[in-house]
This record gives sequence, structure tokens and C-alpha cells, in this order.
Amino acid sequence: MPISTAQCGDVELAYETFGDPANPAVVLVMGLATQMIGWPDGFCSLLVDAGFHVVRFDNRDIGLSTHLHEAGVPDLSGLLVGKPLESAPYTLGDMADDTLGLLDALELERVHLVGASMGGMIVQEFALRHPERLLSLTSIMSTPSVAIGPPTADAMSALFIPPPDCAEAAAARSVAVYRVIGSPGYPLDEAGLAERGKESFRRSNDPAGVARQLAAIQLAADRSERLRGLAVPTLVLHGESDPLVQPDGGRATAAAVPGARRVTFPGMGHDLPEALWPQFVAEIRALATAAARG
Repeated sequence: MPISTAQCGDVELAYETFGDPANPAVVLVMGLATQMIGWPDGFCSLLVDAGFHVVRFDNRDIGLSTHLHEAGVPDLSGLLVGKPLESAPYTLGDMADDTLGLLDALELERVHLVGASMGGMIVQEFALRHPERLLSLTSIMSTPSVAIGPPTADAMSALFIPPPDCAEAAAARSVAVYRVIGSPGYPLDEAGLAERGKESFRRSNDPAGVARQLAAIQLAADRSERLRGLAVPTLVLHGESDPLVQPDGGRATAAAVPGARRVTFPGMGHDLPEALWPQFVAEIRALATAAARG
């Protein structure tokens, strides 16, 4: 599908759509340092086959969306030794409001919102700010607080592998990262990861933008107490072998949201194994059906 853009407040977001616009909309929000192509075409196609109109987009500071170069580069070096970050150029709330702007631009009154990793944090914040715009909420491999289910030392180190300076280096880095944080119970698609790394580099390479996203994550307040008042049908999906957002993050999310359904997957790490796509889609469809029935 052709790439489109929408003005969302002070930023322009690049997005793609799949399927019939007359169908219920599923909006996919991706995580740290990951462009919208992190939602694979095949996964989007399965959602279309399940009866959804699918929207995926690049968050601010990634891919083809606006990059806030003037905001500078946060000093994240202390994170590896447990030193707290003092400031960030923007918040996860700002990113949630970007998402609202996209819904407004696309004239989507209410949607099924699905977020992975940082995207899960963004959709949680969206639900707290704009619950009237949601039909349902799905939080995948995420957490209500960076203090809950924090990364293992190896997973945190993987985030700080030096950024690439060419497409081939981007391919190698992508594979190296997912060898650490990927799913030990499923084959690692190294060829697919390498190609996605190259394509991401060709679309945009901005390590400073990734640093700004990470700063927003690190300074976000714990959402647990606020989530206890949420009245949106909610699904929590999490891998039982996730080293980047450990399973306590998913448990805490589900425990905080009244009536949330939590589904865990043995052998799943911090990625979206293709073998599990049908189960993810079935769970999202079941949630949507239950939400439609009230």
C-alpha cells in the first residue's frame, strides 16, 4: 500500500492502511526503535482476513514520520549502571496524543488499539487520556512501569549495541539484537530480520531519535493506579521468556486493568514469532467480538 502522511499536532506521521475502511479499525502502535514495518505485512493480512481495517504508522522520531532533531540527544549512558535519567524532550503522553491526532486525521471515531513494547505503554497512556475513542485495548509484551519487569542485563546491553552506518551493518545489528531478546522457543528468522534491518536503514537512520524515545520511556510515571479505573475491554499478551520486558510487566498490566484477560506464550521472547500470529489475531478478534456485545 502507498505511504500516506497526516499532520498530528506538531508532528507529521507516516502511515499505511490495509483492508476495507468500512470494517472496524485496528490501529497498531510499534515499540522503541522500531518502524511500522515491525508489524509484518503477513500479520496485517491476517487481521484483514479476520474482518478488520488495519492502520500501522511510524511513531515520532522513527521511520518516515517527523524527527525532532532540534530536541537534541539525551545522555542515556547512566542507564547501563542504574543511574536515573533527569529529563526527556517529550513524554509517552505526547506520543499517545500523536496517535489521537492520527485517528482524527483518518476520521476514526473509535478503534481497537494494539501496542507492542513501548507501543503497549503508549496505548495504555492513550486509554487513560482518551478512553472514549477506544473499542478495545491490547497491550503486547509491555508493562505499566519501567520498574516492573525490567530488562535483564544482557537485554539492556543489546539496546546499546552501536548504531549502524550502512544497510549491511543494520542487518547484522538487527540479527544480533534479536539473538538476545528474541523467542528461544521459536526459530529465529535471521534472513527476515536482516532484510528488515536493511529496509529500516533505507527508510531512516536516526540514533538520536531512538534515544529520545528511550528517554520518554525511562521518565514515564507508573500507570498502575490510574489503570485501575479503566473501563475499556483489555487484552494482555506476553511471552514467558521475554528478557526485555519480563513477564512481571504483563502480569502487572493485567492485574491493574479491571477485567483484563492475560494470555502468555511459552518460549516467546520480545518479538512476534510468525507461528503465533494466528493466536494473536484470534485473541484480538475475540476481544473485539466481546466488546461489540457489550
